[in-house]
Amino acid sequence: MIGAVRDSERLRPLRRAGMAVVDLVLPPRCPGCREIVRDDGRFCETCWATLRFITAPQCACCGTPFDHDRGAGTQCGACLLKPPRFATARAVLAYEGAAQRVLLAFKHGDRQHLVRLMVPQLARAGAGVLGDGALLVPVPLHRTRLWARGFNQAALLARALARRTATPLAVDALVRVRRTALSRGLGRRARAANVRSAFKVVRPEQVRGRRIVLVDDVLTTGATADACARTLLRAGAARVDVLTWARVVRDG
Repeated sequence: MIGAVRDSERLRPLRRAGMAVVDLVLPPRCPGCREIVRDDGRFCETCWATLRFITAPQCACCGTPFDHDRGAGTQCGACLLKPPRFATARAVLAYEGAAQRVLLAFKHGDRQHLVRLMVPQLARAGAGVLGDGALLVPVPLHRTRLWARGFNQAALLARALARRTATPLAVDALVRVRRTALSRGLGRRARAANVRSAFKVVRPEQVRGRRIVLVDDVLTTGATADACARTLLRAGAARVDVLTWARVVRDG
């Protein structure tokens, strides 16, 4: 054992030299703009300034950030007017600036390695809902869209989060049975109509009586999360919480 430690210490300078060569050929770059930075996973100062982390105070239900503390358990007007099916929704960042660029690069730019940057922050944002019997379920893609893209970004996030937090994962309990139109540019009501009856629980024994943490990349109006939550609750889930990397924040 002592010999192995000594060998490791001898090899340490070689490893450092090897990393220096790698950094020279492939220097670390900012995940938001690709500028050269000091370490992997580090944002440059310009991109860092655009990141808006979502923390308290926020709506006790959907996680919309408040501009001041309104007291424990306070919900936003939208949740009071029409309570969503999910219990809570939490996100790491507002969908803007470098956070938006990272997500688009991950989702459409074939930069799947960015999951290593995103998941530690997901675990932090989801600390209140992970554990205690939680089950991770990713928002599914329709099979035709999955074939076209080659991967489901929500499933990649959920798998990495499951490994990091030792939380059980049911990656195929929920499926999308209807191909929906792209929701970009649709309003709240149109988005809700677009995903109505689009999901199905094909393995109800996996979700029955469980507390589900629904994982997705971004929360826009909450229509997709709400439709998934409704389907999971009808299949017997005890509760559904939502966890995303980013969410759209409409100031004012």
